[in-house]
Amino acid sequence: MLIGELAERTGTSERLLRHYERGGLLTPDRLPNGYRWYSEPHVETVRRIRALLAAGLPVRTIRAVLPCTASAGEAVRPCPGVLDALHSRLADLDARAAELDEARAVLRATIDGTQRAAAPVS
Repeated sequence: MLIGELAERTGTSERLLRHYERGGLLTPDRLPNGYRWYSEPHVETVRRIRALLAAGLPVRTIRAVLPCTASAGEAVRPCPGVLDALHSRLADLDARAAELDEARAVLRATIDGTQRAAAPVS
């Protein structure tokens, strides 16, 4: 299938598909005229890429994880370094979540203080 059909079947823009290719995430075949040619497994690969991106993984980690993934819904097979990369990303996300929790608490305290100060005195 050509890039337009893959884009339509996966809900991904052609521009993003080219970006995935430049990032080493997607490797289409080439027709004699130079056009990209995608086969059925590329549909699932794009869906996995999008799911991993939605999970917050950076492209460099996805590049390492993709060869270790099986079919949709199956676990990642153990490949060298992949589990470490996933643990590292989880630790990063946990740290960001803690920072957001702290910022939320400060914002709530600021709002509460401001509302108390603005409340009419009886």
